[in-house]
Amino acid sequence: MILYGILWGEDVNPEEIKVCIMRIEGTNCEDETYNACKAAGCNPELVHLNQLTGHAKDRRDLEEYDALAFPGGFSAGDYVRAGAIFAARVKSSLGKEMRTFVEAEKPIIGICNGFQILVELGLLPATDGISKVPTAALFTNDSGRFECRPTYLKNQGGGKCLFTRKIPRGKVVMFPSAHAEGKLMGDNDRFLDRLEENGQIVFRYVNPDGRPSGYPWNPNGSPGNVAGICNPSGNVLGLMPHPERALDPLTAPDWTRHKKKEGDGMAIFRSMVDSLCR
Repeated sequence: MILYGILWGEDVNPEEIKVCIMRIEGTNCEDETYNACKAAGCNPELVHLNQLTGHAKDRRDLEEYDALAFPGGFSAGDYVRAGAIFAARVKSSLGKEMRTFVEAEKPIIGICNGFQILVELGLLPATDGISKVPTAALFTNDSGRFECRPTYLKNQGGGKCLFTRKIPRGKVVMFPSAHAEGKLMGDNDRFLDRLEENGQIVFRYVNPDGRPSGYPWNPNGSPGNVAGICNPSGNVLGLMPHPERALDPLTAPDWTRHKKKEGDGMAIFRSMVDSLCR
């Protein structure tokens, strides 16, 4: 129904937009992601992977949903590699459905562990299309430890990224980071160049003045200060910082200096809803 509304110009009620928030054991940011989608006006649902594969009651079909979110956490304990087990289970049981979802250009967001899962699935960076094996990885932070801190990000434009439509190009936003493996590395020397050429770099780590800076403003040492990327079509976004933890302006460390009506993270989810209502 949502796609027909887009194609034929019909009005779409945001409450009709169904968002699948996929989880397994170890995910722990699903409630925050649910609240963010709900606050943006759409209809989210917490869905266990087993419901989509038919191995649990209350069977669900991925095709029923208009958008998909992989929340943060430590899925399957992050054994092997962060996000690897979750991704392997999705690929083995829902590989065809996931490809269809992406090719229909439905929105998919992966936050923190969700970003790691999207990379393991080959849905990001997907510079040359969805890959059968990962072409990038989120490596251990340069500090060698878990980093949890307010993080400033500059919107780089991100090409066609539909999740940043309500964030002006060049604007600096604050989302908190909380990860031990967030250093984005590619499988070849031209990795960053290709992302630049395709307009796939969505967010970069900056200091409060909006200038690229090293640690602690870049909490993991990611080359080029890259904090978030999208696929070439702009419907798949992965980022390490947590917009779903920045919904209320009172959670920002500098909340006394600003009179914002809502936190910076809401723009991500409002942009997603806006893209489906057009």
